Amino acid sequence: MTACGSAAVTNPETPSSAYIHVPFCQHRCGYCDFTLVARKDHLIDDYLAAMKQQLATVEPGTELQTLFLGGGTPTHLSIEQLRRLFSALFDRFRLADDCEFSIEANPLNLSIEKIDFLNQRGVNRVSLGVQSFHSEILTFLERDHQPEQIFEIVQNLQARIPNTSLDLIFAVPGQSLSDWESSLADAVGLGIPHLSTYGLTIEKGTSFWSRQQSGLFDLPADDLAGSMYEFSLDYLGSRGLQHYEISNFARPGFECRHNEVYWTGYPYYGFGPGAASYLNGVRRQNHRSVTTWLKHVAAGESPIAEQEELDPESRAREAIIFGLRRRVGIDLAEFASRYGFSIPELAESAIESNIAAGLLEQTETHLRLTQSGCLLADSVVVDFL
Repeated sequence: MTACGSAAVTNPETPSSAYIHVPFCQHRCGYCDFTLVARKDHLIDDYLAAMKQQLATVEPGTELQTLFLGGGTPTHLSIEQLRRLFSALFDRFRLADDCEFSIEANPLNLSIEKIDFLNQRGVNRVSLGVQSFHSEILTFLERDHQPEQIFEIVQNLQARIPNTSLDLIFAVPGQSLSDWESSLADAVGLGIPHLSTYGLTIEKGTSFWSRQQSGLFDLPADDLAGSMYEFSLDYLGSRGLQHYEISNFARPGFECRHNEVYWTGYPYYGFGPGAASYLNGVRRQNHRSVTTWLKHVAAGESPIAEQEELDPESRAREAIIFGLRRRVGIDLAEFASRYGFSIPELAESAIESNIAAGLLEQTETHLRLTQSGCLLADSVVVDFL
């Protein structure tokens, strides 16, 4: 049984979303800079005890509209370990009847037994780290599954939890445009209702960073990466997957509600190492080191490493940056009513210059990125800081 309650209209400034970070993996892929530990399963018991302790700060019976377990790889945990984690969660949280309960998963962790367990415990959305349908690309990315395994696993998963999302990576060294096109076609052929597509980025501190600095590989040229992204927009749109956020596509009704909380600037809880929360206008982030987080929680100390209380103007500017990620853009009147500033009042020159460059467009009601603007979103939003 899950801890469910009836859905209710909530105050949008009252948190009704929670993120739980599960930092365990079998292997750290060379491109990954997330908070995780690989081959450190001896820490799982301590993690579960610490999570139960950190969750004790939540009022029992707090209702959630969205719950998201990310990582790391949450499904790296055994069924018994997941049972303990869910027990700690449901001691404090009550899921609304229409709650979106998501979990990130690695394909080879998903036995039918584990899928059945997740389904029985109320998980109704799974984000699967597939990354590619090509063996050579999967080998380069250091993934532990092969293309032929993906089809069977996805079919088993969708028979039990139809709301399945796949992560795919493009602009990988050695990847051609036709490789990318066929991976998208394979995903669409599986009837997936949600896709997340990410261009490969090399972050400092990862093993890929060291390899790239040593000249062992180069990323594809920007024009090829751009062509891959633009193909995604055209192809997935023609197959009924709407481009609703810079990196995300969904059939109507399958947009990730939890991520929409982030992009629309509403509050949320965050638990676990490296997890962030946004409560009462204050952003907090827990210690990224798993062992440091464990030590602080075990000692009864705050696990928070950083926090910042945003003044009204900072909240408004941040809302522009997140809001522009959504393809619908920002409702100008709603923004002014909510934050007490009009967007032109905050950034008139940024709007004018980016409209002139063809990166933004403004209607009577909304400000949004153009398709070209989506390709250069990072440089556009810097102008609004």
